[in-house]
Amino acid sequence: MKHYNDISDFNRDIGEKAPEHPLLSVIIGHRNDITDEDIIFSAGFYMISFRRFVSGSITYGKKEFDHQRGKMFFFKPHQKITFKNVKSEDDCFLICVHPDYLAGSVLQKEIKNYGFFDYEANESLYLSPAEEDTVWNLVRIMKKEVHNNTDDFTKLIMLSHLGTLLTYSQRFYKRQFIHRLEITGAYAGRFQQLLTEYYNNQSSYQSGLPTVAYMAEKLNVSPRYLSDLLKQETGKTAMELIHIHLIDEAKNLLMEGKMNISEISFSLGFENANYFARLFKKEVGIPPNTFKDNQLN
Repeated sequence: MKHYNDISDFNRDIGEKAPEHPLLSVIIGHRNDITDEDIIFSAGFYMISFRRFVSGSITYGKKEFDHQRGKMFFFKPHQKITFKNVKSEDDCFLICVHPDYLAGSVLQKEIKNYGFFDYEANESLYLSPAEEDTVWNLVRIMKKEVHNNTDDFTKLIMLSHLGTLLTYSQRFYKRQFIHRLEITGAYAGRFQQLLTEYYNNQSSYQSGLPTVAYMAEKLNVSPRYLSDLLKQETGKTAMELIHIHLIDEAKNLLMEGKMNISEISFSLGFENANYFARLFKKEVGIPPNTFKDNQLN
């Protein structure tokens, strides 16, 4: 697998000119036809792209990118990417941003909070026509700016446009979450059902605490995408919902009074009773022993 540390090397291999700035590239109308072999690579920079695919597929994360419609997708540095027989139409763009370009800026910290860089390929962003116009207007401005004569304001302006593009993407993903919930039904209900089945089947004795990764796999989405979906629907992340369920289970067992704290901790999947006690106190406000005594007295 080839790894690109340098944007110029990457541009050369896809048949594009070296960027005006070595740490930033904005390409519009790029066409990447790969017919004879699969291309597997990773890069040391962020990649943001919009494509309309004619054929072929892109894989990152664990799932294939569905090419039936134009989408935006987001690669973070050092993510493995596979192109298979990819042919795309010309109305595409590709933005490459090296982390060093962000150094010292507000966006350097903020970009790590954009969860869509951790989504699977099949969770890419569909754009409505109006959203597509908004994105393309920004990208064309960025393309024009990157080819202007560099001055003291160039980097500040580019970072501002890039931040705006990412913020719009976050807004459009929120719209997509709402639309997906309308189509597929509430994820929170299915999430809670899985948690209930997990403990009814006593999976905690063998597998320990239920994890976000486990729940995401069962629901056929990536962990970060699941958390963002649940946050949209319930106001709480997947981990917060797991903790709420754990505490509810713990309260029921404490009120039954048949097991001590260590036994309850083990039955819920905790390896350490102290960790269980700390989590319980954090969520309930009192230690589990105090809760138990209050219920039984």
